Amino acid sequence: MAPRRSSSAITIDGHSLTLDNLEQVARADSAPVIRVSANARRAMQRSRDLVNRVIAEERTVYGINTGFGHLADVRIDADALEALQRNLIVSHAAGIGPGCARDQVRAMVLLRLNCLACGHSGARVEIAERLADLLTHDICPVVPCRGSVGASGDLAPMAHIALTLIGEGKVRYRQRLTSARRALAAIKLRPLVLEPKEGLALINGVQASTAIVALALTDMKRLIEAQDAVCALTAVALGARRDAFDPRIAEARPHPGQVLSAKRLNGWLEGSDQPDPATLRVQDPYSVRCAPQVHGPCREVIDSSCEVCEREVNAATDNPLLFPAEGEVISGGNFHGAIIGHTADRCAAAIADAASISERRVSLLMDPCISGASRFLTPLGGEGVNSGMMMWQVTAAALVSEMKTLSHPASVDSIPTSLYQEDHVSMSMWAARKLAECVDLWRQVLAIEAVAAWRALLIKRQVPVHGRLKRVAEGIAENHGRRLEDAILGDVMAKVGDELDAIIRYIPPGR
Repeated sequence: MAPRRSSSAITIDGHSLTLDNLEQVARADSAPVIRVSANARRAMQRSRDLVNRVIAEERTVYGINTGFGHLADVRIDADALEALQRNLIVSHAAGIGPGCARDQVRAMVLLRLNCLACGHSGARVEIAERLADLLTHDICPVVPCRGSVGASGDLAPMAHIALTLIGEGKVRYRQRLTSARRALAAIKLRPLVLEPKEGLALINGVQASTAIVALALTDMKRLIEAQDAVCALTAVALGARRDAFDPRIAEARPHPGQVLSAKRLNGWLEGSDQPDPATLRVQDPYSVRCAPQVHGPCREVIDSSCEVCEREVNAATDNPLLFPAEGEVISGGNFHGAIIGHTADRCAAAIADAASISERRVSLLMDPCISGASRFLTPLGGEGVNSGMMMWQVTAAALVSEMKTLSHPASVDSIPTSLYQEDHVSMSMWAARKLAECVDLWRQVLAIEAVAAWRALLIKRQVPVHGRLKRVAEGIAENHGRRLEDAILGDVMAKVGDELDAIIRYIPPGR
């Protein structure tokens, strides 16, 4: 959803990656140069030295010289350790379904790189550098979207990324589908031979789930700002009362999100004409009157989820973890995706509610008894001959219904895998994918509300609106060079998201 842009060099240190950095790398038009910091290199080398010490001392340590999962009790001979790592990647690259989007895959690669840079994974610095090369040269592995339960990490999707490093699998390079080996050769690199612990270090952890959720959150932050702007436009079109947004009401119930949404709504309405007191309803329907009370909690879910996600992107999540200072290798469960699954599920529920209240405002705009415009916002004098925006509300209802189904939590499900070794799983990948779908649907519902509000203002001859909101209305108008009654609405709907992008452009950063 965000405009693509070029970006400058990004330095990765394992501890300070932000969601904005992540989006910058994932969605850049031209691939940025990715560098690994000197401190991260030293940390990685210390953990690698510990791996080598374990092997030299012939200690039996899970993930270094044993099998995996339920096969952890099988000791692997030293001369088979390289084959062990390769076989792990090849066998775990078992994903199916459509490939994940380019920005999602680039985010996955960056998060895996940042995880290795924490210095607890035992991989060589060369592994991190090769991941950085994929990003810098825009070699995008083909990663099927299905196949992860988010338990011992997103094993299948991350294995498809690891395939690229060993010269296997398919990638997209220079807008073409090709083999990983050819793409690496094009940038003068040879496939890597993975050494002990490195295959596991590349696939343990929920970087695939986290990448999808992180990008969804960056979109959600923009959309909740847009929702307040669109609601303000609707309030003007409906001739709604403004006192419901009085800051004193919000401060009497001082939830930060509600207070901020009320402030945003008042800011957008500033300068626009007040309704004639003689025409005011005693109270407006809840979808207008309670907008701060619904938009606000959604804001709070998004804000708290961003905090969770930003901690996760700077976490060491594979297993076992190495602690060079103590000389210890400890098995644990940082790869489990519960924190991301729960985060995705609560976000999906919150934005489904936000989309639901938006759809209700669309319905109000269609009702002449509430809006003061024509039925279904048909052209004046054209009722019956023209159905106006009747089907826009129907479409919005269909989208919200989908969101309600998609907001059923995935993280409450668990199907044991790996002969009950992985007896409780998070389903974080499905939770993340559902959230991404919900974000796209929410965007379209908001766009429908925006166009409907603009249309009502046109019919009531109340345009242009004034103040800050005028630019929002102008942004919508820019995308309608022909009258809606002359257009095939299916064609208009195919581009309906342009209206929302126009609104987002007119929202000053940090409003």
